[in-house]
Amino acid sequence: MTVTKMSWRPTYRSSKFRNVYGKVANREHCFDGIPITKNVHDNHFCAVNAKFLAIVTESAGGGSFIVIPVSQAGRIDPHHPKVCGHQGNVLDIKWNPFFENIIASCSEDSSVRVWEIPEGGLRRNMTEAMMELYGHSRRVGLIEWHPTSSGILFSAGYDYKILIWNLEIGEPVKMIDCHSDVIVCMSFNTDGSLLATSCKDRKLRVIEPRSGRVLQHASCKNHRVNRVVFLGNMKRLLTTGVSRWNTRQIALWDQEDLSMPMVEEEIDGLSGLLFPFYDADTHMLYLAGKGDGNIRYYEITTEKPYLQYLMEFRSPAPQKGLGVMPKHGLDVTACEVFRFYKLVTLKGLIEPISMIVPRRSETYQEDIYPMTAGTEPALSANDWLSGINRDPVLMSLKKGYQKPNQLVFKAPVKEKKGVVVNGIDLLENVPPRTENELLRMFFRQQEELRKLKEELNTKDVKIRQLELELNNLRNVSPIGNNV
Repeated sequence: MTVTKMSWRPTYRSSKFRNVYGKVANREHCFDGIPITKNVHDNHFCAVNAKFLAIVTESAGGGSFIVIPVSQAGRIDPHHPKVCGHQGNVLDIKWNPFFENIIASCSEDSSVRVWEIPEGGLRRNMTEAMMELYGHSRRVGLIEWHPTSSGILFSAGYDYKILIWNLEIGEPVKMIDCHSDVIVCMSFNTDGSLLATSCKDRKLRVIEPRSGRVLQHASCKNHRVNRVVFLGNMKRLLTTGVSRWNTRQIALWDQEDLSMPMVEEEIDGLSGLLFPFYDADTHMLYLAGKGDGNIRYYEITTEKPYLQYLMEFRSPAPQKGLGVMPKHGLDVTACEVFRFYKLVTLKGLIEPISMIVPRRSETYQEDIYPMTAGTEPALSANDWLSGINRDPVLMSLKKGYQKPNQLVFKAPVKEKKGVVVNGIDLLENVPPRTENELLRMFFRQQEELRKLKEELNTKDVKIRQLELELNNLRNVSPIGNNV
């Protein structure tokens, strides 16, 4: 296969997205005064949906993130309540695509947790999660919800494993163990039947997630892969990475043949990571550099040259990460086709950036808003695990956003059964599975021992006092009789 080298310079052609421009929100529509985490982990530290904006925050001891209703922009109270149940730094957060009050988080404490945010946002600090999921032996750096199933969550840890959680039972049901180093990115195709991963071993893999079988893998010396994204139903993958000359580069791949990239394109000589974002509705690709303020955007086509450079949004403020608003949260009256939430760490600022198609008409523009993936799951966790694949349930944006999904996300209620032998509940004393669990159990038992010693000391003192009182009574009694 021949590799096409491309220039980023625009060659104009007929495209409705040729004049798309980025518009930064007014200051009153930004979120100010947020202590954004200083963690150097290469994640976005931000998640957004039509109701809430969640940001991982800097905190002393343990990890936390803040959740703000998207309608409540402005300066945030420094004592705003946080979600703070993790014992280690929070490394990733993701909203459930079907239940807008449900968010998952993962942390250096080797756990994954699922939280339910009350309507209207937090009124006090939240420390109790709906579910605490333990299965990784080292910290968990990445989580992804399945795109069509309501109760399937993927987590990738520093133990080089990907666990698939069935949240209907609150247990891991599959383990993908084919990576030789830390997994840095996961991306699903449209129906969630394929998973693409990039790894610190610089290999690109396409995996059948239910079996864990690697269908294709690539290790290209000319392009060291950092991030990967599936390009919808086009049977294409796009990766960002580094060339052999250490310049930032993107590559386009055929998902069924990863022997060589279809296209390679040099971007620039900066060193920051390139985050790719793909909009399947408009076939637009956005490239945002970590540590710089620019967002380049392209149109993806099925015919050569495949990648059509459109424009570049420029800003002097460097971005630490970017959250992306789902389609049903966009302003269709303003012809908004994409919205980023940019983290500006130095200013403690979250800045919305709207990508807008300029149109004179104020009527609904059906050509830029096709039917899009909605908020209703296509299948249950058990359906997907049994081998069924379904495309997302589509919705129209024409009448504004009306949530059709009336389902309720419920945590599994596990019956507590006791097996008591010699007064000890064996199920209550299950041996720890990971080093982290062992440490937690050790500290918990140390605390229990300390409390028991305190109780014993208190009772010893009480016994001594009672003995003294008893002796006093015995000594007083004969004198009373003589009198």
